[in-house]
Amino acid sequence: MSIADVVPPFAKPELPSAEEYRKRKVALISGITGQDGSYLTELLLSKGYQVHGIIRRSSSFNTGRLHHLYEDQHERPNKFKLHYGDLSDSTNLVYIIAQVQPTEVYNLGAQSHVKVSFEMAEYTGDVDGLGTLRLLDAIRTCGLEKHVRFYQASTSELYGKVVESPQSETTPFYPRSPYGCAKLYAFWIVTNYREAYGMYACNGILFNHESPRRGRTFVTRKITRAAADISLGKQSCLYLGNLDAQRDWGHARDYVEGMWLMLQQPTPEDFVLATGETHPVREFVNKSFAALDIELQWSGQGVDEEAIDVKTGKAVVKVDPQYFRPAEVDLLLGNPAKAERVLGWKRKVDFDSLVKEMVAADLKAVKSLVEDQN
Repeated sequence: MSIADVVPPFAKPELPSAEEYRKRKVALISGITGQDGSYLTELLLSKGYQVHGIIRRSSSFNTGRLHHLYEDQHERPNKFKLHYGDLSDSTNLVYIIAQVQPTEVYNLGAQSHVKVSFEMAEYTGDVDGLGTLRLLDAIRTCGLEKHVRFYQASTSELYGKVVESPQSETTPFYPRSPYGCAKLYAFWIVTNYREAYGMYACNGILFNHESPRRGRTFVTRKITRAAADISLGKQSCLYLGNLDAQRDWGHARDYVEGMWLMLQQPTPEDFVLATGETHPVREFVNKSFAALDIELQWSGQGVDEEAIDVKTGKAVVKVDPQYFRPAEVDLLLGNPAKAERVLGWKRKVDFDSLVKEMVAADLKAVKSLVEDQN
């Protein structure tokens, strides 16, 4: 039994047909302050949507990725508005859905750091798993299940200990972290609500996607920021975990377009978004430093492996076991054939260009900090 079965829908005027309702083009995004949320907001605003975002209350501003989109509502009303909320608060979600009356909901909100999920397993399960259920039930409680289209940010971490490569929509799941397990629940509850209640609800199984807006605690930004710091003498060494882990890395800007395309189809389906290429963490390190004209030479094995700056002879990359996961995911490689065929989606930014863009952005940011301190 869900909240929608015991709480009656809000009293409201009779809704128009789903087709007429969708013409309003109103999007609600959870996790809007993140990397994907900011790129998705830009995309939807460019397509004429009114965009509403859910942000958690914090003692400090956490909207840095959205500052360039904000306009003071007192000076000029715009199509972008933020609402305080949380995926752990059912009542709050019902209120926001009833107030906004969205035509599309993008559930990007999550505790998305895999390593942290081992330390905050219960919280990760509550927000990433049950938070998805709460949002779906909020839509039903408001009587909008036939009118709202729902996108769920799923993840390649569902595959975990992969049983086949590349991984597609039909590959069995085997998550290897509390994060992956929570997202597995979210995947199946979306599928269940689609089948049980006829909701237009999709799972986007997105493989790793990065950008200069990626959080600095994630390995790609950790690498590009450290490379920039080391090149300018602001840091001496970068410490990493599993250098052999292989990932399918794309650009977040490309992937949010795929999210939008999933909600524009005649019927709801699940899709894998990926590049179809895989690269080890070590390669990401090499290309990041190479973008700054730093040549690396590797030596040692396992926890004793390190990379030496050929020019200076100093070790600039070392392995620290504290960054190993309790259960590793060694290889993730996606098959985007269905998305390419059905959605007409294909990644635009290649791996080398992605790395160079991230390094350039971090180098610019570090130089700005150095100038500010002088």
